[in-house]
Amino acid sequence: MHGDGRKRCGAGSVSEMDDLSGVRAVVTGATSGLGAAIADALLEAGATVALAARPGPRLDTAVEGRRGRGLAAEALAVDVRDPDVVDRAVGSLLERWGGLEVVVNNAGIGMRTVNPRFFDDPRPFFEVSPEGFADVIATNLTGYFLVARAFAPALVAQGHGRIVNVTMNHGTMRRRGFVPYGPSRAGAESLSTIMVEDLRPYGISVNMVLPGGATATGMIPDALPEAARRSLLPPEVMGPPAVFLASEEARGVTGERIVATEFDGWLASFRARRVPGEQGTTAGGG
Repeated sequence: MHGDGRKRCGAGSVSEMDDLSGVRAVVTGATSGLGAAIADALLEAGATVALAARPGPRLDTAVEGRRGRGLAAEALAVDVRDPDVVDRAVGSLLERWGGLEVVVNNAGIGMRTVNPRFFDDPRPFFEVSPEGFADVIATNLTGYFLVARAFAPALVAQGHGRIVNVTMNHGTMRRRGFVPYGPSRAGAESLSTIMVEDLRPYGISVNMVLPGGATATGMIPDALPEAARRSLLPPEVMGPPAVFLASEEARGVTGERIVATEFDGWLASFRARRVPGEQGTTAGGG
């Protein structure tokens, strides 16, 4: 990982360490929404990125489009809900790459899968079907666990690596009518916090990133009023913190929960408290 001091455009400031040449990253749920925005930011900074998603034309088109722009994108066909599929996909990628630097857990499904009208007609938890509950938890929580679990031995063996888990506002976790999405994200935050400590002795960092508000993705219901739609954050807001967490400047940073809309202030504070000549703020993140 190298930094050449160039200034990136867009939200956030990643002016010191934005050259990710030589960085190999995996982003799950990378064909749309936050995952696509994160993958694009990493690719445009020079990283090689495996776009991980369910196999099919959507994944193929996503990879081909980025390769057509001269970006180092690869396809990783995987269903994060299936442990055997995850293990095979991870094994195949590690065989090709020999290792990697960054794993971004992002794949998720939203409330519209259990209640298409969750925005204007929230339903109580006791009207959610067990099947709908299990499907969201399997993707948004168990999927994070399965992907991190599959990559962790390789990261531990090489003695360095970064895991970035995408999460959501705490208010969303407590909002009326937001079962099972809220519990799935709360569980992912608990998982992330424990992962920080479990991986700290091995030099692996774990951090969380969230947009900081409702974001214009496929999780938003079609019936959302136009006035509310205009207030949605663009998915690209996730790019700058993701690039930072993959950069040399973020070496040693672990256990952080970064709100993308507040990233400029967070980064300024981080740089102000950093000891000159040292990287990171917390020992243990490779």
